[in-house]
Amino acid sequence: MLLRHTNKDIKERKALNVNPAKTCQPIGAMYASLGIHGCLPHSHGSQGCCAYHRSALTRHYREPVMAATSSFTEGSSVFGGQANLIQAIDNIFTTYDPDIIAVHTTCLSETIGDDVNQITIKAVKDGKVPKGKYVIHASTPSYVGSHVTGFSNMTKAMVMHFAKSTGKPNGKYNIIPGYVEPSDMTEIKRIVEKLGIKPILFPDTSNVLNGPQTGRYSMFPEGGVTIDELKSSGDSMGTIALGSLASADAARSLDSKWRVPCQVQDLPIGLAATDRFVNALRIAAGVSVPDEITRERGQLLDIITDMHQYFYGKKVALSGDPDHLISLTEFLVSIDMAPVHIVTGTSGKDFEKRIQDITSHLPYKVNVKAGGDMFTLHQWIKNEPVDLLIANTYGKYIARDDDIPFIRYGFPILDRIGHSYFPSVCYRGGIRLLEKILDALMDRLDRDAPEEKFELVM
Repeated sequence: MLLRHTNKDIKERKALNVNPAKTCQPIGAMYASLGIHGCLPHSHGSQGCCAYHRSALTRHYREPVMAATSSFTEGSSVFGGQANLIQAIDNIFTTYDPDIIAVHTTCLSETIGDDVNQITIKAVKDGKVPKGKYVIHASTPSYVGSHVTGFSNMTKAMVMHFAKSTGKPNGKYNIIPGYVEPSDMTEIKRIVEKLGIKPILFPDTSNVLNGPQTGRYSMFPEGGVTIDELKSSGDSMGTIALGSLASADAARSLDSKWRVPCQVQDLPIGLAATDRFVNALRIAAGVSVPDEITRERGQLLDIITDMHQYFYGKKVALSGDPDHLISLTEFLVSIDMAPVHIVTGTSGKDFEKRIQDITSHLPYKVNVKAGGDMFTLHQWIKNEPVDLLIANTYGKYIARDDDIPFIRYGFPILDRIGHSYFPSVCYRGGIRLLEKILDALMDRLDRDAPEEKFELVM
C-alpha cells in the first residue's frame, strides 16, 4: 500500500536510499565461495549477519546453504575477533573437514579493524590449519559496494591465494563467469567445450546450488572448481572475464601476477554479446565454430524474426546488477524494444556511460542511474509508464501498483522456483529470455482484450 503514495516529484537524495536495488557484499562473497569444491564459507562477524546471508541464498536457490560464523559478542566487538576466528577455524576443520575455508568480513569486523590476514597467518602457525587444507579471505564490508562487489573481491582472493605459474602451459583457458546462475555457468562451460577448449571456470556453482535430488545430504557437493584447478590458472593460455564489475579484477590480477593475458567482455546475454564471446573463443582455439553452435545462433535469429512485430517499440524499465543490465539493454535495443528507465544499486559512473553509449542513437531520452534505488525507478515509471518491467522479486510491488507486465530476473528471486536450472546466457539462454518476454506481453494482451478481439492465433 505504501507504494501507492509514490509521487512523480523527483528530488535528488544523497543520504537516503529507499528500496535499494542491491544487497550486501558478504552475500556475493559467500556465493563465490560456494563455487570452490569442498569449501565452507565463513562470515567473520555476528551470527545475525551470517544467518541473513545464508537465508538470502537459500531462499533464492532453494538449496541448503552452509556457512560458519565467528559469532561476535559484545566482547569481540570491543576487543577484536581474533580469538573467535582462530577458534572457529580449529572447530571447522575438526568437525566438518572442508578442503578450504573462505573467510569474508562484515560491517562489524571491518569497523573494529580486524586484520584477517594476520589472524589467518597466526592460525597456520598455531597448527589450527591441517596440512593440505587452506584458509583464504576477502574484505567485504556491507557499507561499501554491493553483492556484486563482494563476489568480485572473493573471486580475486582465489587468484591471489592460489594461482601459480610453473612455466609449463596447461593448454587451458580461464573463464570467470561473473555473478550468474549455476545454470548459466553450465551453459558457458558447454559452449567453451564445444569449441574444443578445456576451461578452468571459477567460481563454479553448477551442481552445487542446482544439484540433483539423491535423497542423501552432502555438505560439500561434487561441483565447484577444484583447488588444483585454481593453482593451475597461472599456467593457462589466457583468461576471459565476463562482466567488468564482477570478473575483471580477478582476470587482471592473473595478468599482472603471472602474465596470463586477459580480455574483459560483457556477459553473453543476447545475440551480439554472445557473438563476441564465441568469436573470442574461436580465435583462442584457432578453430571454426562448430555446426551445433551455428545452428543455435540461427535458431535465436529465427525466433527474433518471428517475435519482432510484438516487441517493436515496447517501453521497458530495468533494475538489477550492472553487468546484467549492460547486456540486457544491448539485447533489447537490438530487437527494437525501448529501454527507457535503467537502475542499478551498485555505484559506478562507467555503468552509466556504457548504457548511454548503447542507447545514444535512440530518438528518446533514457533515464539511467548507478547507485540508485527502486523508489527512483518507480518515480520514473510514474512520470513515463512502461509496457514491461524486468527486475528481481522486489519489482513485483511496482508491477502490481502500476499494473505492468513483469519478468523476474537477477538476484534475488524469492517467489519463483527454477531459475537456477534454466540459463539466460548464450544463444539457448537468449531464446528462453525472449520466450519469457513475449509470454508476459501476450498474457497482458489476452487479459485486456475485449471479447471480439480475444484471438486464438496471434
